[in-house]
Amino acid sequence: MKMNKPIAGYHLLMILSAVDGKFFAKEDLIIEKWIEKEIPLHVNLDKEIETLSALEEDDYMMHFQKCMADFYEDSTEKERIQFLDYAIKLAKAVKPITREENIFIDELFNEWTETSIE
Repeated sequence: MKMNKPIAGYHLLMILSAVDGKFFAKEDLIIEKWIEKEIPLHVNLDKEIETLSALEEDDYMMHFQKCMADFYEDSTEKERIQFLDYAIKLAKAVKPITREENIFIDELFNEWTETSIE
């Protein structure tokens, strides 16, 4: 099922925060700021949290790629650049950026910039 841009973005950020196996309050604050900006109406994210919690670590990349495609489809280039900024802030929230976070950031950057060039 296709996700709308805000939900896909939420999934992307949550996966990015989880790929290193740890979750920090600093990361949560960045995600909350993004939610406030992108989802101005109160939306119950319990279903989304349930979906994300059910993912096995081995499924993160496949779900991440689906979310990237859904977000891309509903966004402008400017929105994708702004989202990339949030993703990088999230990865940098707790130093150093882990290898896992770097892999997912690279995937996001490479997919969206290559798609934009075509």
